[in-house]
Amino acid sequence: MTCAQCQHENRTGARFCDNCGAPLPRACSSCGTPLRPAAKFCDECGQPVAAAEAAARPARAVQAPTGY
Repeated sequence: MTCAQCQHENRTGARFCDNCGAPLPRACSSCGTPLRPAAKFCDECGQPVAAAEAAARPARAVQAPTGY
């Protein structure tokens, strides 16, 4: 995704530009239409936003607490 502020190309799914820190707009993973911040569905193709974002997000490892 290209940053509108500095024109830097960022990785797919980035929320902020890794060059200037500007927030990046969300886009539908199905059709690429820009999404409004509170959108639950794409208003162009009807794709559920939360399901598409969860699938695109990498899993995070959970660390067990230490020091017991």
